[in-house]
Formats: sequence, C-alpha cells, structure tokens
Amino acid sequence: MKKHRRTVSRIRWALFVGLVAAALVTSVAVEARAARHAQPATDPAVAALRDQALQSDAAWKLLASLTTEVGPRSAGSAGDKRAVEWALAAMKGLGLDDVRSEPVVVPHWVRGENSGEILAPFPQKVLLTALGGSVGTSEEGITAEVVGFPTLEALQAAPDDQVRGRIVYLDRRMERTKDERGYGEGVGIRRDGPATGGKKGALAVLIRSVATGNHRFPHTGTTFYGEAPKVPAAALAVPDADVLAAQLASGKPVRFHLKLTSRVLADEPSANVIGEVRGATHSDEIVLLGAHLDSWDLGTGAIDDGAGCAIVMAAAKLIAAQPRRPARTIRIVLYANEEAGLSGARAYAKEHADELPKHVLALEADLGAGKVWGLRALAAPAGRTFLQEVARDLAPLGIDWLEPAAFGGADLSPLEPAHVPLADLAQDASEYFDYHHTADDTLDKVDPKSLAQVVAAYAVTAWRVADSTVAFGPAPPPPPRR
Repeated sequence: MKKHRRTVSRIRWALFVGLVAAALVTSVAVEARAARHAQPATDPAVAALRDQALQSDAAWKLLASLTTEVGPRSAGSAGDKRAVEWALAAMKGLGLDDVRSEPVVVPHWVRGENSGEILAPFPQKVLLTALGGSVGTSEEGITAEVVGFPTLEALQAAPDDQVRGRIVYLDRRMERTKDERGYGEGVGIRRDGPATGGKKGALAVLIRSVATGNHRFPHTGTTFYGEAPKVPAAALAVPDADVLAAQLASGKPVRFHLKLTSRVLADEPSANVIGEVRGATHSDEIVLLGAHLDSWDLGTGAIDDGAGCAIVMAAAKLIAAQPRRPARTIRIVLYANEEAGLSGARAYAKEHADELPKHVLALEADLGAGKVWGLRALAAPAGRTFLQEVARDLAPLGIDWLEPAAFGGADLSPLEPAHVPLADLAQDASEYFDYHHTADDTLDKVDPKSLAQVVAAYAVTAWRVADSTVAFGPAPPPPPRR
C-alpha cells in the first residue's frame, strides 16, 4: 500500500512539473511574440514609411473613385474599357513613372437573365445566378428532375444513368477559414462540376454557392468546360440551396425549372495597366506588385479586386514620395481578366519573358481589405532570410513570419516556369467569402483602417526588397496550388 501511495505521489508530482513547464513555455512564447511586435524597425525611415501608410487615406480614395466612377468591369465590357482609362489616369495622377497600357485580348461573356423555380414537391422560386462562362438554356428553359450529390467526388463516382437527362445539384458547403483554405477546398464544385455533369449527360448543373455567409444572394465565378459538353450552370444563394437540399432530403421527386440567357460574345480588346517607381541604381531589377483590374458584373468589385488595385497603387505612391528612391524598380501591374482565365497574366509573362530573370520578387493583392497577419516566401535561402528580417519591420502591424512556402496569387502563376521568387502577405479572409463574387461586393464592405494596414505591409515589404541587394532567386518549385 505504501509503495502504491509513493507511485501515485510521483505521478502527481510529474504531472504538476509538466504542467508548470508547459505554462512556462507558453508564457515565454507569448512574451517572445509580444516582444517581436514591440520591436522597432531596423531603419527609422522604414518605420516612418509604415506610419505614413497607416495614416494615409490614399487607398480609400482610389477605391472610392474606382467603384463610384467605373463600377462593375467584367472582361470585355464597357466597364472594363473605362477601368483601363481610369487606371491610366490614376497612376499618372499619383506621379508614377512610365505609366502605360499593354494590349490584351479578353473573352466577353454576358450573364443575361437568370431564374429558377422548384416545381415539385413543394413549389418555390429561388435566387440563383449563372456561373461565369455558362451557356444559356433554350428560350423556354429546362424542366427536369433534380439529382443531388454532396460533393464533386460523389458526382464523379456516380453511374451515368443516374445523371443522364436530369439536373445535377452539388451541395458541398464551404468552410470558413482565416486563410483561403476553405475556398481552395470547396471551389471544385464550381470550377469542374458543370463539365463533370455534362460528360455524364446532365441537362444542367446547379451548385450551392461557394460562400461562407448566409446572405440571400448567389455567388458567381468561372466554370471551365474544357472538352466536355457545355450545359447551363448556376449557383444558388445559400438559403435557397438549403431549401433545395431539404426538399431532396424529403425523399420525394424534386422537379426544377431553370432559365438562363447567358451567352458568349466575340473577344474584345483590353489591357494590362502598368506604372513604376523607377529604381535609383538598379532600375532594371523589378519588384512586382500586382492586382487585377477586372471584376464580376454583379457588384462594384470593391473587395475583388478594387481593394487590391488601391493597395498596390497607394503603396507605390507612398514610396515615390520618400526622400530618396529605392535601388530597384517597383512595378505596379493591374492585370486584365483574372476572373475568366488570366488573360492579362499570361500576356504579361509572354510580353516580359526576357525580363523575368530580372524580377527580384513578386507579390499580389487579391484578398480584399482584411488585415495582413503573416508573411511567407518562395525564394532562395538568402531571400527567405532577408524576408524574415522584413517580418521584424512588419511585426508592429501584428504580422508574423509564416513557415509554409508562399504560393502567390493566381495572376502570378504564369511566372512560375521562370522561377520568379514570390512572397505572400497573408490577409484575414474570415469574412471575405461572405461577399466574394456577389452583388454585395461594394465599397461599404471595406474598413478604411484595415485597408491602410494592408497598404503599410505592402509598402514596407516592397521598399525593403527594392532597396536591398539580396538575390531572392531562382525560386524553388512552388507548393501545389489549391
């Protein structure tokens, strides 16, 4: 018995020591993180630039101008052409160097009129919108029985005779995450669902909006048919998706009527818009800050990607206004047609192929105006080490160094074959996908203070990299894109 008590006592003592040690480790980690965030920038000029960005409303004014004076700007539309003219005038007004446009041919798809209705077992009209690139229905629309699948994988595994002659419904819910992970894991139903359904003989494909909110507006976004038969495709607003799912769960046959007048028109001319802060001593070496100028037609494109355009332009304006120029050139690129196929990004990579080895680092702003919370890199060892030092300058903004490699925004993907180094300023996406690709993507969804914090992060990072002599490349192979 005494031996047993001694054993119990030792176990209790070991647990107590372990808990104390864990508490000390946690305390040290918290204190270390706080100390990093309290550290001043290594260069007072960098701290001054950071503070100027936090106090500046330049990005907010640019975003308000773009969304008010141009508004929606889908590829090939009149708004797209107005956006190019706006960007040229705005960059010149900011005092950037060598402002110009570079021609890009873009697709021109129009949404038309979209409507849907559950006819049985319990009649109810629903809110939906065509997916980007979708073909239309016949003039009278499509009426058919609905067959539901919880995931794209379930549809892929289904026998063709379960799908043929029916309307497919994909019911996968998107997870809310701080980063883009939830979107990356959920977007497959939109991107590949219609093509998969078409191959199996579906008459049309409906999806639950790739969204985190419960607002009653549908989320659009591009679908890609490839070589598959093209069938009409639309996204249901989340509450309407719930209704359709509930009716399917009743076990009774569900009949649906869908009408889309979407269509593809002839390609149109557009352009990438470029401006620079010319480097003082190594002007042939380029730090690229990118965003995309186009938007969907439903809202005014404030978060996607008007905010990104405003962020990189405002960062360039602040850097250009400093007492001296950085050594390397900072190039702002506002890409055409990110939403429907990366036309501008592909054109830039082709047009500047000979120059890509001189691209020191590339960053893209395309996640709204949520605050930046982390910095990660895809670069050679010397570049990664340098960017870890840059993270110290960003720490007072609440930004930490992130170990997983950067994967870059979509418009940077055509640069990967040239091994252009990348950095990601990871933004808080917790609420971004509530409004993404919807009619509610409007200026009021942007918080000016958060927007200024993002500008500060881009300005400091661009300045530090452009004013260094560090070799950031060639970049190693990137991680798989989500």
